[in-house]
Amino acid sequence: MKKIVGIRFKHAGKIYDFDSGAFVLNKGDHVIVETKQGLGFGSVVAPPEPCDETTLGRSLKKVFRIASEADFAQQKKDAEAEAYAHKFCQKCIKEIGLKMNLFSVEKSFNANKLTFYFTSEGRVDFRQLVKRLVKELNARVEMRQMGIRNQAKMCGGIGRCGREICCSAFMEKFEPVSIRMAKEQCLSLNPTKISGQCGRLMCCLTFEYETYKEYKKMFPKKGKFVMTPEGRGRVVRHNIICKRVAVRCETGKEIELGLSEIKEDKTGPEDKKRPADKKWAAGKKRPDDKKRPDDKKRPDDKKQSGDKKKSDAKKKIYDKKRSDNKKRSDDKKRQRK
Repeated sequence: MKKIVGIRFKHAGKIYDFDSGAFVLNKGDHVIVETKQGLGFGSVVAPPEPCDETTLGRSLKKVFRIASEADFAQQKKDAEAEAYAHKFCQKCIKEIGLKMNLFSVEKSFNANKLTFYFTSEGRVDFRQLVKRLVKELNARVEMRQMGIRNQAKMCGGIGRCGREICCSAFMEKFEPVSIRMAKEQCLSLNPTKISGQCGRLMCCLTFEYETYKEYKKMFPKKGKFVMTPEGRGRVVRHNIICKRVAVRCETGKEIELGLSEIKEDKTGPEDKKRPADKKWAAGKKRPDDKKRPDDKKRPDDKKQSGDKKKSDAKKKIYDKKRSDNKKRSDDKKRQRK
């Protein structure tokens, strides 16, 4: 039976599973692991747990060793190399005049490879840039175009709440966010108030969405009539956190009440009969229900009959002209003979 340990390579990055082998690891320990890119420097975020190989269904890479002082020194050198590569690349981008925004450089641990992360509105021809980087840095270079949300996650920052942005602090992956989530939570739909640093809808809109949906089932819908201690009124607003609703009474007054203080109005406007209906409730017909006599025609019927007469007259004229032209042609043929 193998022991699986969760390793993270970046702050708030994805957690990868590795085979801890015979190592005794605790949360927060730094280790060197085997990856597809070679050796990697990571930290333990999930302590080892026994797992059956049959239920796992895939092969895992192993923990190579526990990080030593030399590994920490190598990590520091890599950070310095990343800073120099970033500065040099920014200089080359300005000289060549490329429309791209470089925001991060990453050097693989104990390997001669540099990855440059950038954003751009379209495709970028960076062949000339790569030649300069390879010549100056003497390393393998990979250019990787990222989305605007990934840029915010890698760079970090402070949100409008005054705390570190969620994607950089603890989120491992991005969840889809829609404007419907803001509507369900009764938030302002002003884009400047519900957008994050990346310019997209804030990720935190997804955190309480399901809770708001569950709570909203207890509330009467907006526009529905309810009975209150001050009479009948229409629901105009919800306060889901406080479990209260704002009601506009028939007198024009607006009051805010708890859910326990209102009752459903079973005689809504759709169920109430019009006063005029009482007069004709005994099977009598309304004046507008009387049928018109058959001999009387509608004004539009007269118009239709007039149009038909005009079309018939035009047809007769056309037939007469056609017969006259035929006679003339026959007379000319006879004269030629």
